[in-house]
Amino acid sequence: MFSVTVSDSIMIAHSLSGEIFGPAQRLHGATYVVEITLYRPDLDENGIVADIGRAGTLLGDVLAPMAYRNLDDLPDFKGRNSTTEVLAAEIFKNIARGIFDGKMGGDAATTIERMRVTLREKPDAWAAYEAPLRDAGGA
Repeated sequence: MFSVTVSDSIMIAHSLSGEIFGPAQRLHGATYVVEITLYRPDLDENGIVADIGRAGTLLGDVLAPMAYRNLDDLPDFKGRNSTTEVLAAEIFKNIARGIFDGKMGGDAATTIERMRVTLREKPDAWAAYEAPLRDAGGA
């Protein structure tokens, strides 16, 4: 299986409900390095998994509505904790939607088999969501 990864970063604010979160129950900021890894079994006729430029642009477009925002105020997170894991799954869903909408160009929607979204909050702590792209249900 071949893969390609692109990354970007995002600064957000949020609060988390529940005693398990201790001081993170209060409004606080987080800076994430966000990576998307695309997987396919064979390279295309150009010898690539996907266009890295388009992948980076799509990632930036997906992150932009959340950048410098309080996630507690966004409809996508209304009534649920915007944990790192939840955020990874939400980004996965939105990247998948972009792939199925043709924003990666070429045959990406039919040839990329898996995707992994990793959010690194600090060098020694991160979370990810990974699934077959088809599980996004055409997003």
